[in-house]
Amino acid sequence: MGLQVDPKAKALIFDLDGTLSDSLPVHMATWNKIGSSIGFVFDERLVHEMTGMPTIAFAQRIIEENGLRLSPGELVRMKQEAFWEAVHLVRPVELVVEIVRAWHGRLPMSVGTGASRRSAALQLSELGLTPYFDIIVTADDVTRHKPHPDTFLECARLMGVDPSGCQVFEDGILGMEAARSAGMIVTDVRPYINYGAWALS
Repeated sequence: MGLQVDPKAKALIFDLDGTLSDSLPVHMATWNKIGSSIGFVFDERLVHEMTGMPTIAFAQRIIEENGLRLSPGELVRMKQEAFWEAVHLVRPVELVVEIVRAWHGRLPMSVGTGASRRSAALQLSELGLTPYFDIIVTADDVTRHKPHPDTFLECARLMGVDPSGCQVFEDGILGMEAARSAGMIVTDVRPYINYGAWALS
């Protein structure tokens, strides 16, 4: 059995980084690049612990753990600019993108992400997925981020579908927790995907 749409699903919500977009190698490379330029070693464990949280949360943690003398906002700006420059390197997570293409026009679909609106727009454009999603809820659109359910609840509200009828495709532990808190059907995409195989080449 591969990755599938649940028969009970009335709408589909997709996380972005690590779910639609195999972007984590690019995120790690940009953090490593910034670290080498300003004097910290990026701990890759943070990506697995904090996937789904906005960049500001990563920045605060990195500053605290490394005693850096700059503001979280400054570090976020550096990270975002480095990622935007490298966004052409992101790749689609094909198994998930196949579901998007197969179900487009059959069920309402949206993106619920901890990325900024610009980062989400750039990645979706790079992956050729912009036409598939009218509804995109980003870190800029909610006050409480994953693991709070607000991102996914806002997706459901904008799609006009009861949360219990929404199936969420996620790779992040915090995102899955958010989807469960929202009372949604949760699908962990990780067992089906060979992440970053292209990045090894």
